[in-house]
Amino acid sequence: MVIDIFTLLRKHLKKILDPSEERENETETIENILKGINFRGSNLWVLIFAIFIASLGLNVNSTAVIIGAMLISPLMGPIMGIGLGIGINDFELIKKAFRNLAIATLFGILTSTLYFLLSPLNEARSELLARTTPTIYDVLIAFFGGMAGIVASSTKFKGNVIPGVAIATALMPPLCTAGFGLASGNLTYFFGAFYLYMINSVFIAFATTLGVKLMHFSKKTFVDKNRQKKVQQIVYGILFLTLVPSVYITYNMIKTNIFETNAFRFITNEINYPNTFIVSKHIQPDSISVTLIGKDLSEDYIILLHQKMEQYNLKDCKLNIIQGLGKNQEEGKRDELNNLVLQDFYKKNQEQSKILKKEIIQLRTAINNYAIYDSLGSKIAPEIKILFPSVRNIALTKIIRTDVNNNNTDTLTVAILDYHNIPPEEETQRFHNWLCTRMNTTQLEIIQHQ
Repeated sequence: MVIDIFTLLRKHLKKILDPSEERENETETIENILKGINFRGSNLWVLIFAIFIASLGLNVNSTAVIIGAMLISPLMGPIMGIGLGIGINDFELIKKAFRNLAIATLFGILTSTLYFLLSPLNEARSELLARTTPTIYDVLIAFFGGMAGIVASSTKFKGNVIPGVAIATALMPPLCTAGFGLASGNLTYFFGAFYLYMINSVFIAFATTLGVKLMHFSKKTFVDKNRQKKVQQIVYGILFLTLVPSVYITYNMIKTNIFETNAFRFITNEINYPNTFIVSKHIQPDSISVTLIGKDLSEDYIILLHQKMEQYNLKDCKLNIIQGLGKNQEEGKRDELNNLVLQDFYKKNQEQSKILKKEIIQLRTAINNYAIYDSLGSKIAPEIKILFPSVRNIALTKIIRTDVNNNNTDTLTVAILDYHNIPPEEETQRFHNWLCTRMNTTQLEIIQHQ
């Protein structure tokens, strides 16, 4: 019974996961990939313009612009061409695709280098820095992106997969970042970014190869078996050499992240002494430095802190506590702490000053709005005398009106009129309309008496 259920489940999964019904003709798929391989003429110019756009996006730290450049870029063509050539044993296709990828890469680096040499903005922003330290996660993104790309390319319903792959795998930004590294003379940026570009290229190609093999594309037969074996060895060698550094970098990144997390937990939870405040903390792979102000920590407490470090996996880490203004402190440390306190005081005063300035401006605006009414009556009095001779005097003010049912408030202008003789209702309405227009308001209440 259990075996039957397992068999039915396997058949059902095979049915829903099998893309053969949606698969495009193999020849058409290969032709579509081949169309995007060549980099000459318009295709090369599109790449150059896309490089400029991506460089601008990195320069101004605009994610939207970078995404736009990735959508425009035709770099996916030769990369998938290499993967296809390896998958179907087409050595000539491999050489052609690799040659065009090399041309595209060279033009990309030269274009981005030229841009950053001419650009007045030389600061390395966050979008740029994010492309200088590749990890194993970039390998996985490139691999799964490449798999999605080849599956979509070989089916009739491509949708938005190819543009999505171009965005996810991000070929353009690291290529432009490599150009920035050359332009600024920072080889660390150059090699880091170029390595990320290599990761994306190699594993997109590898995913394409794997996809082609899984979908059983027709293979060309190598006449020279030794040559075939040599090509395969080169391919797997490149994969291995590309993968290993990213694994090492990822390991160090995770290790550093865990260490910093433990260090922050230790500082937060354990360095909690009465009347003592943490001014600054500096965390390095082999040491933790904490600057304190207020009551000095006792020697026993410091010893206890060193003992507790083992609970946070910080046993081999050195703890350096710089204490405040105690008499046993060195003059340099005392000056450092004084400077830190003064800097903090100045910063807080600056922030408070900004808040007060904002409040003063708001108050002045409110006062000016109300002050208008002090002189408005005398300004419009000559007009009233001619237009409405029955008015003896006028008082204008602005009040806040509150609805007692729903507690809503609004601003209301009030005009108090004193008449020689109270005019008819028609004249009163005409005066109301005139005064609303004159004062540029719709919220006006007239109080009249004789």
